[in-house]
Amino acid sequence: MKVKHYISILFICLLTGLVSAQVKFEAKVSKKKLGVNERLRIDFEMNKDGDNFVPPSFNDFDVVGGPNTSVSNSWLNGKRSYTKTYSYFLAPKKRGKFTIKQATIEIEGEIYKTFPITINVTAAVDAPNGNSGASDIAAQNIHLVAEVSKTDPYLNEAITVVYKLYVSPETGVSNWREKDNPRYNDFWSQNIEIKGLNIQKGQYKGEDYRFVVLRKTVLYPQKTGKLKLEPLVLDITVEVPTGRADIFGRPIMTKVPKTVTAGSRTVNVKPLPEVGKPADFKGAVGDFNFKVTTTKSQLNATESLQAKIEVSGKGNLKLFELPKLSVPSSLEVYEPEHKENVRTRLSGMQGTISDTYTIVPQYKGKYPIPTISFSYFDLQTESYKRVNSDELVVDVLEGPTASISNTESSETVATKQPVRPNSNTFAFIKTKSNWVGKTRTPFFQSTAFWSLLLTPFFAIPIAIFIRRNKDKRDADIQGNRIRKADKLSRKYLSEAKKALNNKEAFYVALEKALHNYLKAKLNIETSDFNKEKIESLLSQRNIDSTNISEFISILENCELARYTPITQDTMQSDYNRAAKTISTIDKQIR
Repeated sequence: MKVKHYISILFICLLTGLVSAQVKFEAKVSKKKLGVNERLRIDFEMNKDGDNFVPPSFNDFDVVGGPNTSVSNSWLNGKRSYTKTYSYFLAPKKRGKFTIKQATIEIEGEIYKTFPITINVTAAVDAPNGNSGASDIAAQNIHLVAEVSKTDPYLNEAITVVYKLYVSPETGVSNWREKDNPRYNDFWSQNIEIKGLNIQKGQYKGEDYRFVVLRKTVLYPQKTGKLKLEPLVLDITVEVPTGRADIFGRPIMTKVPKTVTAGSRTVNVKPLPEVGKPADFKGAVGDFNFKVTTTKSQLNATESLQAKIEVSGKGNLKLFELPKLSVPSSLEVYEPEHKENVRTRLSGMQGTISDTYTIVPQYKGKYPIPTISFSYFDLQTESYKRVNSDELVVDVLEGPTASISNTESSETVATKQPVRPNSNTFAFIKTKSNWVGKTRTPFFQSTAFWSLLLTPFFAIPIAIFIRRNKDKRDADIQGNRIRKADKLSRKYLSEAKKALNNKEAFYVALEKALHNYLKAKLNIETSDFNKEKIESLLSQRNIDSTNISEFISILENCELARYTPITQDTMQSDYNRAAKTISTIDKQIR
């Protein structure tokens, strides 16, 4: 029994020694989730010395420190413990989920690899990790601030966000770049161009600072409730004094890389009041003038004139529809040509939008163009206002009359004579003819004769069917609106293709095409557009989630492209994606 006991102990000792002799090579990170303005430390540890260490390619990170090598030797209870570590300090380039791939090393002739590690990079955090010393001084002397003009606007009321970089007098900035751009998912946004960075003097929390304005953005909220403005994140190089001076007495500066964020802001968007809201309100918010004009008041039939519906002033001019023109049925009206002459400044949109209709009268007479009403929400009085156009009259001087009344005068009503029946009344009508054509065959009862005789009997039912379909189509107001929006979507998509060399015009036209397509298919107005509602409505129509995500992604690209550099290839790719996505959704929609 004692022999067996000793054998068991010896076996356990050998097994323990074998396990302890195993080679370990692994990657460890300081955290798997961090903000875009934080730093990540990654250590590659091994329990035996090796050669030919190959780190992974940190494509999605900037290496701000390392590699640092450390070796640890220790003895515990007569056993040697060895650890060798390669350390790197990384700064993420952008948000998202990224994978740090395998590192390799050669130990005792064998190649060992680490496991890949997935890192989740989120939006900037308020208290990022950082280095001590110069980095702390830089953090105290550099501040990125987002100034919001109004935190409780109405739906579709313009607000501005101005991003300022404050720098203390004893600190300098040598260069900067935008690391993470804010996304305004629930806003219509327009970036205001800044020509040159002018250094100005100001105060930050009661202390004297210098500052520059980096970005100005105009926002129109498209959704009510608490909306979050994502922060702007910058990578900057800060020049911090070391406390030492050169031989000429000038302070010696050291450069410190630093990531700063403006922090997130919340805007509480108020809904427009329901009390007093007009039934024909289309979402116009601001201060507007409204008029309807015609190019002619007198003309002849089949000549044309133009009627223009025009709204001018200050407000969300690009975000609502103009009222429709209503004319008598005797006037033929063509689809309107929409024009926008709008400038977006820091105070919001200003300018004019109009719909111009071409009208062609068919008959002689005087035709009134009824009064058209336009309503909007006035921000100054916080109430709804209505403007009515003047009634116009189109006088058609020459042309056919619309109807002729055949009435018998009293003179034509003479004394009726008695009718005497005659059995041979139709005897003078010949039932046979000697007419001949060029072929010398009788025309009467020929194929051509019967064709001409029977054609009206077949044509009349067809004409009635076409007429009924036309009346039904004309009466389908909703269908006509959808067909119009569909046509406008194709028009704007065509305009986007023509503007591929102009980034601003291209993305404005592309966004309009997507919006008009949604109006046509989902029957929603511009003021109702938000990501959640679009996703919900498309899901209800049995659209595949992949196509919904693609559609939302294109809309976000249109917003983002207004203030980021875009290449020609990216614009072409966005156009192709938009055309493909609209086509795919059109096949799936129910």
